[in-house]
Amino acid sequence: MSKRSRIFFGILLIYAAGIGFTLYRVVSDLDPRYRESAEESLVETSHLMATLIEQDVRDGAIDTARLEPLFKSLYAREFKAQIFSLTKTRIELRAYVTDRNGRVLFDSTGQGTGEDFSGWRDVRMTLDGEYGARTSADVLGDGTTSVMYVGAPVRWTNGGNGEIIGVVTLGKPVQSFGQFVAAAREKTLYVGVVSVVSVLLLAVIVSAWLVRPFGLITDYARFVRAQRGFNPMRLVRHALALFRAAYDEMRDALAGRNYVADYVQTLTHEVKSPLSAIRGAAELLQEADMPQVERERFLANIQRETQRIQEMVDRMMELTALESRRVLDHMEPVALKTMLAELASAAQSQATLRQVRIELDVPEGAVVEGDPFLIRRAVSNLLDNALDFSPEGGVVKLTVRVGNGTADIVVLDQGPGIPDYAQDKVFEKFYSLARPHSRKKSTGLGLSFVREIAKLHRGRISLANQPEGHGPGVVATLSLPRKSKLT
Repeated sequence: MSKRSRIFFGILLIYAAGIGFTLYRVVSDLDPRYRESAEESLVETSHLMATLIEQDVRDGAIDTARLEPLFKSLYAREFKAQIFSLTKTRIELRAYVTDRNGRVLFDSTGQGTGEDFSGWRDVRMTLDGEYGARTSADVLGDGTTSVMYVGAPVRWTNGGNGEIIGVVTLGKPVQSFGQFVAAAREKTLYVGVVSVVSVLLLAVIVSAWLVRPFGLITDYARFVRAQRGFNPMRLVRHALALFRAAYDEMRDALAGRNYVADYVQTLTHEVKSPLSAIRGAAELLQEADMPQVERERFLANIQRETQRIQEMVDRMMELTALESRRVLDHMEPVALKTMLAELASAAQSQATLRQVRIELDVPEGAVVEGDPFLIRRAVSNLLDNALDFSPEGGVVKLTVRVGNGTADIVVLDQGPGIPDYAQDKVFEKFYSLARPHSRKKSTGLGLSFVREIAKLHRGRISLANQPEGHGPGVVATLSLPRKSKLT
């Protein structure tokens, strides 16, 4: 993955992680906040109930006679309360009153009357003069549910000392406000999803702004007009390629196109060495008494280094132009047998000088779809590399393996192979290994050029040493989408 791709995906990952962390914190904090709000309401209501009960205290005894018909009437009430998006139709409040020993005098549900509740936290702590509350699983209505209980002291003003003679506890099922929590979670997640979609929409808008949309539409219209027949799959694939092109250009724009600076820095570093050689040779040629043989050697050196710079600049311009082509404008069936035979014949003179034999093995009917000129350039680069690294008397094999959806062009040499330290660098721009016979390096742009051609054709390129037991050498494999037959 390129540096600009890593930067772009890094930005997206940071955004996704930030949104995810924020949603997690907000959603996980909803339940405690709703519980706090519900408990605060129960505290006030329980003290209101305690105040009402205190009105009926006689000689230190709590009278609960009025509570039973009150709650029976309360539970029988019919109403419909629309609370924002939720509808409430029944009373879910539970109440019970205990004496100073924790024995239940009244229970609105009729379940606990007469039982000893002194061990429950809400009763015990309230009788001790502290704030008492608990959340427990109880049987209410149709089944067991979690209920939040809050106690308030019932006091008897006996000579002004305010003695605690009992406890009134109000309980509310957690599920009654749990539906509010669930609704809040849904809304929060909805906001998060909308935020993500909004960012993606913004990215599309930025893409549409930066990627010359009319040019892309024009390119697609030109491609459709160039088709001789109606092939839906080919039209869909080309449309997807255009979308990928839009994404790539948007990614480059968001990443600040830092790779341009990398190009300039690396190219400057590479040109520095030949320029130093040219300057040194030019200074030496100014000496009047230099022998003719030395003069010719330095002139040849200047010519060689100048040619090296020219070749580097030319290849760099070709590579830059190729990278700016997000999609192929022209694609046609390419018969590999004919093309590879021509390339092998053209390279024969170079191979003869090195006493290297080129073996060709291409099956009939091996056809790929793409740009013939670019495919030829890619295979030519791979073949030149194989010849450069082959020993004298060696063999370079140029073969094609046909698969279900691809055709693999394989170039195999018998050279020394790729050193371990260079395994992950061979496709880097300007990186080159010295040729065994001349100890000189190339521009280091050939394999980068091949990789860009493979990307344009929705293919791939790989370079690896031969497996152990198969002898020395490197296997270069260019995989391209296969076409079933020539049309």
